Amino acid sequence: MAMRDWFLTAQERANPGSELPVWATGNLAEPLIHGAAYFDRLVREVAALKAGDHLFFTDWRGDPDQRMRPDGPTVVQLFAQAAQRGVIVKGLIWRSHLDALSYSEAENRDLSEALCAAGGEVLLDQRVRRGGSHHQKLVVLRHPDDPARDLAFAGGIDLCHSRRDDAEHRGDPQSVAMSPKYGPHPPWHDVQLAVRGPVVGALDTTFRERWTDPMPLDAENPLAYLRDRLRGADLSPDPLPDQPADPPPCGPHQIQVLRTYPAVRPRYPFAPDGERTVARGYTKAVRRARRLIYLEDQYLWSTEVADLFARALREHPELHLVAVVPRHPDVDGRLALPPNMVGREQAISLCHRAAPDRVHIFDLENHEGTPVYVHAKVCVVDDVWASVGSDNFNRRSWTHDSELSCAVLDETRDERVPTDPAGLGDGARVFARDLRLRLWREHLDRDPGGGDDLDLLDPADAVAAITDAAEALERWHSAGRTGPRPPGRLRPHRPERLPWRTRLRALPAYRLVYDPDGRPLRARRAGTW
Repeated sequence: MAMRDWFLTAQERANPGSELPVWATGNLAEPLIHGAAYFDRLVREVAALKAGDHLFFTDWRGDPDQRMRPDGPTVVQLFAQAAQRGVIVKGLIWRSHLDALSYSEAENRDLSEALCAAGGEVLLDQRVRRGGSHHQKLVVLRHPDDPARDLAFAGGIDLCHSRRDDAEHRGDPQSVAMSPKYGPHPPWHDVQLAVRGPVVGALDTTFRERWTDPMPLDAENPLAYLRDRLRGADLSPDPLPDQPADPPPCGPHQIQVLRTYPAVRPRYPFAPDGERTVARGYTKAVRRARRLIYLEDQYLWSTEVADLFARALREHPELHLVAVVPRHPDVDGRLALPPNMVGREQAISLCHRAAPDRVHIFDLENHEGTPVYVHAKVCVVDDVWASVGSDNFNRRSWTHDSELSCAVLDETRDERVPTDPAGLGDGARVFARDLRLRLWREHLDRDPGGGDDLDLLDPADAVAAITDAAEALERWHSAGRTGPRPPGRLRPHRPERLPWRTRLRALPAYRLVYDPDGRPLRARRAGTW
C-alpha cells in the first residue's frame, strides 16, 4: 500500500505556511470510546506530570466544575493542581457566544481565570472568521526529560458537561440544556483518540502555531476587548518553552494530522489562505472507497459533502454507505429546529437518489429507549483508512471553523477474511477494522470480546446484519414494545420531512448561519476545497 494513495501529499495539503509534517510514521493510536473512558485516562496521565512537563490544550467549551470521575477531580482542579506542581499549563479556549444563546462564554471565561490564578495561562481566543468558532479538542502532554512518555489526545470530546457518559448511555449527571427529547441527562456517544509517537510533535506544533499567532485575541470584537481590559484579562500570550524533539517511534500506525482553518483577514501566518486538509483528506479517502464507508457524525449536513458520497456510490456499484447520526437535533424550537433539519434532509436525500438500496442511515438509543445524542466524528473506509476528529461532515467544519482530525493507516494487515475487502491490494488493516467492530459490537449488543464478529467482517454481510438488527428493533417498537426487546440499539433514521414553506424559510438561515462557507472566493467559484 502506497501511503500517497490514501494520505495527502505535501502538494495536496496546499499550505506551505505551516511547519506541520505531511504525515508521521511509527505511532500508536488508541480509540477511547465514550467520555468516561477519556476523562479517566486524562486524569491518570495529568496526575503523573511533574514540574517542567508541558500541558497544552485547546477546546471549544470548558466547564470548570465538570467532574472527570464520579468523585472528581473537576477539570479546573485537575489542571490547576498540575500548574501548582510546576507543570507548564497553557490553553486556548474559544471565547464563545453568550450563554443566553445556549453557548458558554461565562464557563470558558471562568476556566481561563481559575487556571491563570493557579499559575497556568489560558487565553480566550476569538481569532476566527465572523460567526465562526475554534472547535479543536486537543490535549498535548510532553515530558522533556522522558519523551517516550509523551502523549496527546484529539477527537470530539470537550472538557465540559454532558460528555462523561459510558457504554450504558445513561447520560452525564452534569448535563447541558438540550432538546427535551433526550431527557434530563442526555445520553451521549463520543470518541477521542490517544496517540503516542512522533505525531505528538505534530500536534504540539498545531498548538504552538495558534499560540504564537500575532493577531490580537479579540481584534474583531472591540466590546470584548474593552471588557477584557476592565477585568484585567491576559491578552498577550507569554513565550512557550522550547519545543522538545519528537518522541521516538513506538508503533505501527501512520498518522496524518488534518485541519480546517478558514480564510481570514488578517491572515493566519500558519495558514495564509486557510487550510482545508480535513475536506481534502476525506475527499481522497472516499474516492478510493469500493465496499463500505462507515460514518458516525453529529450533523451529516451539506449537499457539497453529500455529493462526494453520492459520486462514489454511483461510480462503484458494490459500495455501501452506513451512517449513525442523532435522532433529533440538539436544539428545539420553532426558529432553531428547521435550519437544523433541512441540511440533513437535503444531504440524505442526495445520497439516496444516487443509490437507494446502498445508503443506510441509523440513529441510536439506550436500552430504555431514550435517544442517544451522537457527537462522535468517525469515518472508516473499507477497513483500511480511519479518522477520528472534531470535524463534522458539513461545510462549516470543512471550511469555516478551526478543526482537527487524525487519519490513521495501520501497517499491520488484518488476517480475518476478507483480507482485502476493497480488492485494491491494500488489505484490511487492524486499526480501522477494530475501530469499526468495536463500535458495531456496542451498537448491536454483540460480545465485546469479538466472539460474534463473523457476520460483521465482509462488508455485504455486515450491512445485512446491522440493517436486520435495526429493523427488528423498529418492529418491536411499532408493535407496542411487547415481548423481549431485540438486541441492539440502532433504529432506521427517519427524519421528519419539513413542509415546503418551512424549508424555504429555513434554507437561508441554514446556509448563512448554521453551515456557512469559509473558503476563498476562487475556491467557492471553482467548487473545490
